[in-house]
Amino acid sequence: TAEFESGDKWARARSDAVIYGTTGAASSNVGPAMDFPAPFGRELSREEAYIQELDAKTGASLKLTILNKNGRVWTMVAGGGASVVYSDAIAALGYANELANYGEYSGAPSETQTYEYAKTILDLMTRTQHPDGKVLIIGGGIANFTNVATTFKGIIRALKEYKQALIATNVRVFVRRAGPNWQEGLRAMRELGETLGIEIRVYGPETHVTAIVPLALGKASAGAGFKDSLAKQIPDSTVPSTPGTPSQMEVDPLRSGSSATPSVPVAAPSSSTAADAEVTASAPWYSPFTAHTRSIVYGMQPRAVQGMLDFDFICKRKVPSVACMVYPFGGNHVQKFYWGTQETLLPVFSSLKEAVKRFPDADVVVNFASCRSVYESTKEMLGYPQIRTVAIIAEGVPERHTRKLINLSQKANVTIIGPATVGGIKPGCFKIGNTGGMMDNIASSKLYRPGSVAY
Repeated sequence: TAEFESGDKWARARSDAVIYGTTGAASSNVGPAMDFPAPFGRELSREEAYIQELDAKTGASLKLTILNKNGRVWTMVAGGGASVVYSDAIAALGYANELANYGEYSGAPSETQTYEYAKTILDLMTRTQHPDGKVLIIGGGIANFTNVATTFKGIIRALKEYKQALIATNVRVFVRRAGPNWQEGLRAMRELGETLGIEIRVYGPETHVTAIVPLALGKASAGAGFKDSLAKQIPDSTVPSTPGTPSQMEVDPLRSGSSATPSVPVAAPSSSTAADAEVTASAPWYSPFTAHTRSIVYGMQPRAVQGMLDFDFICKRKVPSVACMVYPFGGNHVQKFYWGTQETLLPVFSSLKEAVKRFPDADVVVNFASCRSVYESTKEMLGYPQIRTVAIIAEGVPERHTRKLINLSQKANVTIIGPATVGGIKPGCFKIGNTGGMMDNIASSKLYRPGSVAY
């Protein structure tokens, strides 16, 4: 936290001018840099330090911890939660002592970043041989916004580069992934398996998230519960029972009795009706989102905004949930989005003050500010009485800042979601940012229908 607050030269109090009373003004930019030890005093290996350096240079998340460099089971898992689930599944089958590493990649890393991450793991994996061969599990759940095809391009590059080493080490690869562009990513991985010279089994969302673990460890066979890679690795993406995405629909198929396309444009500023205001005002504190909830998106996040508008459209909301965007680093302008099949314009303001003034019905802010500025921006949001909920997406927010924000939010009677949250979703009502992933996943999960469960 000290380094985050003051930089790596925070040695004002340790300078000679302060300690020995020598002449000259003390400077905050003097003294040696403070080297912070790793948690619990553990010294990082060269490979762990390299991944940590990559992680520090990107907005994505790249983590690696080596548990047993001679282990048989290696993982390359997307998502922090999924990495825990896969490790637990491996340990539950009695292979904890063979688990070689723990880590994850998430947050939409680029092809190059994923390549460097995969290359590091493959290098470690192929340094020693195991009498039973080795297993690489490339797993993950259904990604919210990480492009599966892009990340798999990086992984495939690394696999090709280490082709001979993988063959010599007798490595078998098991893949399970879903999310944006998963069909393309899994198809490329399947095609690689036909030419690489090692066994690669590929599975998609039709397979349970950890079902490949017992298969990889020889505890299960690809029977009725699996769609084996040798038979049909890439399921048909055009399932008749799955509604299309709003961008593909002329008529909304999610309501059987509907025959007309809603033509509700993104509302102009200050367009809330008295009835809507009454519904919003009567909403209980434990239910911050309704079908009338309006939000302000803080940060230039067009993909997240479009996802929220698409969700609104398939939910048949009368008014879109996004009122406007705030981008402090540019002037006021408008941004083009789609409401169903129609183009519409959404206002972008350079200050939160103006956005709140123009849209008095917006009581939710989705804050995409970085970890360096999210504290100050959230403090500003808590100063507006109309704001009742703030979702903080940023990771890496110092604990002290989080505690302060919790205290301030309690005084202001504002609900804080986060920090480090992917968001939340109330089926049929409201979606925060990138929650829930692509529209095909939301539609197949029937999250466009109101129900009794939200997350």
